[in-house]
Amino acid sequence: MEGMSAVKYAELGAFLRSRRERIRPSDVGLPAGPRRRVPGLRREEVAQLAGASVDYYNELERGAGSQPSEQMIAALARALRLSADERDYLYRLADRPVPVQGGAASHVHPGMLDLLGRMPSTPAQVITDLHVTLVQNPLAVALLGDHSGFRGPRASFVHRWFTEPDARRLYPEADHEGQSRSFVADLRAAAARRDAKDPEVGSMIRTLLAVSREFAALWADHEVAFRREDRKRLVHPALGVIEVNCLHLFSEDGRQRLLWFTPAVGTESAGLLELLAVVGTQEVSAATRTAGS
Repeated sequence: MEGMSAVKYAELGAFLRSRRERIRPSDVGLPAGPRRRVPGLRREEVAQLAGASVDYYNELERGAGSQPSEQMIAALARALRLSADERDYLYRLADRPVPVQGGAASHVHPGMLDLLGRMPSTPAQVITDLHVTLVQNPLAVALLGDHSGFRGPRASFVHRWFTEPDARRLYPEADHEGQSRSFVADLRAAAARRDAKDPEVGSMIRTLLAVSREFAALWADHEVAFRREDRKRLVHPALGVIEVNCLHLFSEDGRQRLLWFTPAVGTESAGLLELLAVVGTQEVSAATRTAGS
């Protein structure tokens, strides 16, 4: 129980149980099923939604087990549809620092999560205004790769785009210049919307200006435009080039976006996206897929 007192462990378990019992299966896209004898979700359902083992989640509810990581707390908060205050409380019970707004463990807007859960047949994900991926559905993982393992500055796909050549494998080389210009214009718009003294965006811009000549040249052009919709060509390792429309839905404060991908009209992408569900995430490994939003 390193890092946590027995009292906090007990409260953590009680809090998780109380939040689990208030959620209906339909709230998170699960069928109610017959003979449901407990209110809310079953423990194994929460574990599945959070990407945890059933045994580990059972231990947490019993007030035992190892101290949950920040990533696990973020996953549990999303699985249980916690409010921002409830999410922060869960972090404090686990003796973990409450993440700053905009980071990889940011609280996902509940409305965004609800919409994401209603799109099981469409690749979709929620990202921040700095292109940090917060949550993906399985088809988005299959199409774009699993982004859950990136931390620190690398959590931003824009940062990886200008600092890690492998991040560009998602797009055909002929499209790289246009994507770079769009990313920089979008970042300038996001920086303007944030407070002028925002340390996260300021640090990101200073770093990219220092390490990427391409970014510095594009930044000097002063182009500004939020990405609201795009027609993209994406390179999938098993299916080849898939041409899609990428649509953006912004949260009220502009700091989060729900992205979803539909087949481009007049292309073979509809059939390829259907195949994507068959190919699944097994064809996409974290080692070969670093690309993103």
